[in-house]
Amino acid sequence: MTIERVRELYHAQPFRPFVIHLADGRAIPVHHQEFIAASPTWRTLVVYKPDDSMNIIDLLLVTDLELRVPQSTEAH
Repeated sequence: MTIERVRELYHAQPFRPFVIHLADGRAIPVHHQEFIAASPTWRTLVVYKPDDSMNIIDLLLVTDLELRVPQSTEAH
């Protein structure tokens, strides 16, 4: 289920940022589609951060996928 859901989020148009929550408590933000590199089976992801560091993620260790709320450009 997680692999399919990550693929859906990756291919979503328009792309919406999301956060990958891991079993060890880490939360890995995915800022843009171009920040993800997937293995051919999509079992492992590399998620790059804006500072060029990266996280290597085994999707079997994902506990939750959190969609970010789009930021409104309208003034309230």
